[in-house]
Amino acid sequence: MIIKRQTGTQIHVPVLPTEVLDYLNISTDGVYLDGTVGLGGHAALILNQLSPKGHFIGIDRDEEALSYCKNLLVGYPTPVSLFHSSYHTFKPILDELGIDTVNGILLDLGLSSLQLDSPERGFSYTVDADLDMRFDSSQEIKASDIINHLPVMDLADVIYEYGEERRSRLIARNIEKMRPLRTVFNLIEAIRKSTPPSHRDRSMARVFQALRIKVNGELDKLDSFLNSFIDRLSVGGRIAIISFHSLEDRIVKHRFKDLAKSGVLSILTKKPILASAEEQKENRRSRSAKLRIAERIV
Repeated sequence: MIIKRQTGTQIHVPVLPTEVLDYLNISTDGVYLDGTVGLGGHAALILNQLSPKGHFIGIDRDEEALSYCKNLLVGYPTPVSLFHSSYHTFKPILDELGIDTVNGILLDLGLSSLQLDSPERGFSYTVDADLDMRFDSSQEIKASDIINHLPVMDLADVIYEYGEERRSRLIARNIEKMRPLRTVFNLIEAIRKSTPPSHRDRSMARVFQALRIKVNGELDKLDSFLNSFIDRLSVGGRIAIISFHSLEDRIVKHRFKDLAKSGVLSILTKKPILASAEEQKENRRSRSAKLRIAERIV
């Protein structure tokens, strides 16, 4: 399933599509929740296996992505319900729909190709733009607010904890010297002054990751969801989570282990599933993807 603009240019290819479908073990009359439905690539694949008695629920914080998704999913015989929200608030959504439990849950964490390819949103460090980085454009706090107003040591902690960048303090001090920073290239200049050329690209990626996580509260939302999903997943239902960096994967791994120890969850992937060499060649985004799946057993 390749999502394209009306001009025909490709904007999204879902990662690990075969593996996700195989492990979710779709029940044709089941109810499935995609908490990061995005452009609808995985959603369309799931809907292809659902009957009119099933139900597909999609949630996303990105209104632009949801508009693409809505158009993509028109015409399926299965009921489709889409919501502009965060996946960690899924329970009130299920309550609104009168749904007690679902047969499967999918989370595809991280950035979409649409977000990276929209320079005005500030996610990419290859094009100059405002320092925004919000998944939800109705949210007030932008990356520029954090960069320009957070105390320098707190900023260093964000870069270190969420980006795992060991030059975090030097980068934060150079950011402080250059304040106010308004654009992507302003931030890149501060990183350039703090890093040797051999490490610069990696440091830029880490700093941008850290700021994006902070702006969107990504790890807090993931943690909140993982502490609350189990009672809304039916017995025999499966949860599949695709992560793209070690911080996310570590949280998923440990929470699955905790639930397995308590006897309510069976982990189906002892190690995360990675994209095949062929998929990594065709879809660069899949190179860092890790898929973990578990099943509720009681």
